[in-house]
Amino acid sequence: MEQPSTDADPASPPSTPRIPLNDPSTLTLLDQLTEDRLWLLQQIDGGRWPDLRLDLAALERELGQLLDQARQRLEAS
Repeated sequence: MEQPSTDADPASPPSTPRIPLNDPSTLTLLDQLTEDRLWLLQQIDGGRWPDLRLDLAALERELGQLLDQARQRLEAS
């Protein structure tokens, strides 16, 4: 008996196309995310959202680490 193809299964998640790491849109996205991170940092330092300051600062640090890792992978490829 033949096994059904997972491609035909509507319950399986669609595959996403692989974008090369050196694709210009990847670099543009990293630049935009870096700008957003800096904006968030400025807002936090300016006293905005005082009740969320600690959580937002942790998020900003994690985003910075993620962006650094992504750039390192781009440079290595």
